[in-house]
Amino acid sequence: MPTHTFLIRHGQSTFNELFDATGVDPLHYDARLTSKGRNQVVAAKEAAQRLGVELVIVSPLTRAIETCLGLFDPEQTSIIVSSLHRERLGNSCDIGRHPNVLSAEFPMLDFGHLEECWWHDGPKDHRGVSVEPDDVVFSRMAEFSTWLARRPEQRVAAVGHGTFFHRLTDRHLDNCEIMEWHP
Repeated sequence: MPTHTFLIRHGQSTFNELFDATGVDPLHYDARLTSKGRNQVVAAKEAAQRLGVELVIVSPLTRAIETCLGLFDPEQTSIIVSSLHRERLGNSCDIGRHPNVLSAEFPMLDFGHLEECWWHDGPKDHRGVSVEPDDVVFSRMAEFSTWLARRPEQRVAAVGHGTFFHRLTDRHLDNCEIMEWHP
């Protein structure tokens, strides 16, 4: 069981930038980091390196992967892609991409264990988005916590998403904020 677990929210995404300005879902599927988001990653890198983590767990959503790879070198730190702490699907940016597509873009990571559709897929709303029910999110939170508790590493970082981490900790994390979490 890890003695230190750090939660790191991804940098600003194209979805965040436009949604914050308009309040309207811009239909950016699996949104990427903005230039501001990439700058946030650069600014957070030194702090992330000082954590001395043995393992990084990253959500398969692109903005989290881009953040993770900007903070941690897969040649020096073990990185596991896990859909357990993906964002709660509520907007277009939370709809992921097929593991083969992710693997082609990020060949340094292993996506082979992910299902073809690893994000929530249910009835669609007027945007074509399947909003993930709260009970499904809470079940996933419990599964993530149990999975994490079984890890042998002592210092673990999870790179993920604002709404998931807020529901997990009852605290809002800013983009690229690092929070030590005591489950």
